This record gives sequence, structure tokens and C-alpha cells, in this order.
Amino acid sequence: MKFVHLLAIGWACALPLPAAAQWQWIDQGGKKVFSDQAPPTDVPERNILRRPGPPASPRVNYAPAAGTPETEAPAAAPETAASAPARPSGVDKALEEKARQAEEAEKARQAAEAQKVAKAKSENCARARQGKATFDSGVRVARLNDKGEREILDDQARAAEQQRLQSIIDSDCR
Repeated sequence: MKFVHLLAIGWACALPLPAAAQWQWIDQGGKKVFSDQAPPTDVPERNILRRPGPPASPRVNYAPAAGTPETEAPAAAPETAASAPARPSGVDKALEEKARQAEEAEKARQAAEAQKVAKAKSENCARARQGKATFDSGVRVARLNDKGEREILDDQARAAEQQRLQSIIDSDCR
């Protein structure tokens, strides 16, 4: 029975091995392509990013000996922009559009938040002005204390409340 279990585990471990046979290349549109089949023949060798099988060993280029024709030849002319294939921009237009929409949504959210804060400040300003007007009129003002009893504010408490309301007016009424 143990042999059957080991065989089943070995088979399950070997199951994903064919998935490693993947090709990866960049097509003419600049997009990465993944496939289990080789790329078309019109794809240049430098655009093939990965092949199935073990990784290729790095190539070592040795410099030619001095005095050989390779060292005396002029350096190769750099490729012109017209002869070089167009490089992919690296940014998808749909991705750019999503980023732009997200940025606009963030700006709209910040504007709504700023509008909400401004509205709250204007309401606080109106309440503070109304309260200050009440205290400046000289009318008796009563409050409830901790026990729930009404008590009339004395001159010192009125002055403290007037200062508090004036500081709110100074900060919110601009």
C-alpha cells in the first residue's frame, strides 16, 4: 500500500513539469506573449525572452588579439532611429486611462472633503456669532450643570464664554 501512495505522490509532483515548457517573447505591438508553442519566424531573436528547457549558459565574448582585422576595422555605426524597431512605450493606454481616472477621482474626493470642511466651518461660524450676540446682549443665560440643575452664569463665566466664542469666530469666520 505504501508503494501505491509513493507512486501517486511522485505522479502528482511530475504533473506540472509540462507547464514549464513555456515560450515568452515580445510581439510587434510591444506586448509580452506567453505560449507553449514557438514564436512565429518574424519575431527577432532579441525579442525572445524565455525558451522551454534549461536556461542557456551565458556567452563569453573574448576580445580579438591586437593586430587582427577585427580590431583595426572602424566601430560599427550605431543604428538609426528609422532602422531600429519601435520600442514599446512600456505603458498600456488602458492603464494610463485608469491612472488618470483614479487621479481625477482622488481630486474630486479631496474637493468634496474640502467643501464639507468649509460648510462645517461656516455653520460653526454662524452658531458662534449667534451665541456671541446672545452673550453681548446682556440677557441672562442659564446652563445645566452636572446634576441636571439650571444655573445662571455669573459675570466671570459669561466673560470666559464670550472669549471662547470669539476664538471660534476668529478661526472659522474667514
